[in-house]
Amino acid sequence: MKKDIHPKIFDTVIKCACGATFETKSTEKEIHVEICSNCHPFFTGKQKFLDTAGRIERFQKKYGKKAIQKE
Repeated sequence: MKKDIHPKIFDTVIKCACGATFETKSTEKEIHVEICSNCHPFFTGKQKFLDTAGRIERFQKKYGKKAIQKE
């Protein structure tokens, strides 16, 4: 077997943009993430509002209100 082919494992601190920190082991010493289980909408139960109505209105304004009509 070859010696020294495996990466070194460090005690790692994962820091989220919301301020939460987690400790684990990884090949990196510090990891920064934008979202974690403390602030993700799936885990918190809070939903983000997307402006889909505005997008639809802009699309219809740009391409006209040519709706398909059933006979």
